[in-house]
Amino acid sequence: NRFEKGAFQLVITDLKMPEMDGFELLEAVKARDSQAVVVVITGHGTIESAVKAIKDGAYDFITKPIKMQEMEVIINRALERHRLHRQLGFFRGLTLALILSVPLWLILGIVFAWLWKG
Repeated sequence: NRFEKGAFQLVITDLKMPEMDGFELLEAVKARDSQAVVVVITGHGTIESAVKAIKDGAYDFITKPIKMQEMEVIINRALERHRLHRQLGFFRGLTLALILSVPLWLILGIVFAWLWKG
């Protein structure tokens, strides 16, 4: 299934569910993919539960009733955040590759210069 593969960008969960609560799901999602964006929804929100959700890695905490326009904005922002984190990871890797390749090019330049003279 998709959860097992970690093939998700955004998870929207309620705190109250029959099989597990939203905190358990949040923990499982973050363990599987720390970059996944999780939005927690509840009809029984408290400041304590909101703080816990955010500390545990939730992107946002929304209380019911939910306005669809507000939800659309949150989803778009969350997906944009996920995209930016993915790009940041790519550029970090690219930067590391460039840093590692510069000494190699310097060594090759010295060797070629030495061979050219010889």
